[in-house]
Amino acid sequence: MTWHREPLAGFDLETTGTDPLQARIVTAAVVTVAGDGTVDRRTWLADPGVRIPAQASAIHGISSERAVAEGRPARDVVAEIAETLAGHWARGVPVVAYNAAFDLTLLAAELQRHGLAPLVDLGPVIDPYTIDRAVDRYRRGKRTLEAVCGEYGVVLDDAHEASADALAAVRVARAIAARHTTVAGLTPAELHSRQVRWYAEWAADFQAFLRRKGETDATVDGTWPLREPVAVSG
Repeated sequence: MTWHREPLAGFDLETTGTDPLQARIVTAAVVTVAGDGTVDRRTWLADPGVRIPAQASAIHGISSERAVAEGRPARDVVAEIAETLAGHWARGVPVVAYNAAFDLTLLAAELQRHGLAPLVDLGPVIDPYTIDRAVDRYRRGKRTLEAVCGEYGVVLDDAHEASADALAAVRVARAIAARHTTVAGLTPAELHSRQVRWYAEWAADFQAFLRRKGETDATVDGTWPLREPVAVSG
């Protein structure tokens, strides 16, 4: 039986911003999907300790006032998310994250910020964003989760709600594997290794494109699935 018919754990964060080394976690979800499609959800709402910008609230719907009133301490939330992911990896369950380099880098930065142990024994990670971009490189159009759900016939009812996005990521990963037998035929460990290479190749190509367009000092980080934070804001 191939990996896409086995249990998978979807992971998603909604945050205060778009820089994974500076943004804070607001909501999070880890959604476990069994081989038969049964879904189990674990969600978190954090008080990030900083004000949530209006533009971020407009995306995920969580205001600073609600986060303070209803959210749990950020340190506790961050620790529990990392523990949950580590538990899945320890049991051999791949973690699916759409644009994993963002979510896992942000989580690593939050662990460092709160003086918590870093992620270890990370993987396998399955990133539908990276896989889709590699196996259907020349398809026109956006590669947002919503757009890719449309391409693969996956229903996403509540975009930017963490558990909905995490579940959609799993379903997209399964749909990609169903369409592309070469992806389905890899083991999770082999797929993880391929994604490291695919992401680096995409980053090098995109960096070259930007430089051809005149951004002569453009740099695109090709590290996947996370960039180790050197220093983060307190």
